Amino acid sequence: MQNKGTLLLTILAAFLLVLGTAGCAKKEAEEKVVRQVGDPTALGREEPLDTKENSQIMEGRTSAPMLPVYFDYDSSAIRLDQRERMEINAAFMKEHGDVKIRIEGNTDPRGTKEYNLALGERRAQSAMKYMVNLGIDPTRMSTISWGEEKLLLHGHDELSWAQNRRDDFVIVK
Repeated sequence: MQNKGTLLLTILAAFLLVLGTAGCAKKEAEEKVVRQVGDPTALGREEPLDTKENSQIMEGRTSAPMLPVYFDYDSSAIRLDQRERMEINAAFMKEHGDVKIRIEGNTDPRGTKEYNLALGERRAQSAMKYMVNLGIDPTRMSTISWGEEKLLLHGHDELSWAQNRRDDFVIVK
């Protein structure tokens, strides 16, 4: 009977030893990652921010000099604090009569894909109606909904979600 008890204790001790060693290896790997991230040489070479491609994008995926419009959670209504952005976009289009745009509706990832596609479409349509009310010819605009498919920020916090609840105004040629 003692042999069985000794055998069980030996197996249990070996199991705990393996668990303890695996935990240490994981912690060492995490520490290495932290050291690599904190190492200034790990950042790669510096690139200028003022490239031709970057100068075409001002905020979100919106073509400069237009601005994206942000929405409240589960809403397609143009917020009061976003009306000035809509007016800036309309003024740009009035000054550039040959420009055509695509209004891209986006959502945060909460909700089903189907619901988010529908919400993104309502947001894009709401912005298009607002632009028409500001005097922009509807034939110069099209809409598309990306729903949650083209997130800018992938975090699971209110800041990330708020940045993803937007319409982008993209110049199409």
